[in-house]
Amino acid sequence: MKILYLIIGFISFFLGSMGVILPVLPTTPFILLTAYCFARSSERFDTWLKQTKIYQFYVADYLETRSIPHQRKKKMAFNFLILMGISIFFAPSLWLKAGLTFITISMLITLFFIVPTRD
Repeated sequence: MKILYLIIGFISFFLGSMGVILPVLPTTPFILLTAYCFARSSERFDTWLKQTKIYQFYVADYLETRSIPHQRKKKMAFNFLILMGISIFFAPSLWLKAGLTFITISMLITLFFIVPTRD
């Protein structure tokens, strides 16, 4: 079973890492899944994950306080808007542009109105 957790952990870490670059792929849920899998499979990989910049930026602070600082939310929103704006601009069809716009608005609403803010 530990091998299965390790495999799932590495796959989810890869997908979470790609989510840093790709605007539609979420980073945080994949990194949370990675943390869950590594915690159940290997103390060594769990320690390694908790020392990575991706974990520190996207997960560690939220797990401790269950909130995200307002400045970090603004930075996340800015990066997200830039990447999604590029995707929307280059989308080949109107339906795809509308879908990406809907995803963008949904993500911003979630970030600013559902996830608690910390000063």
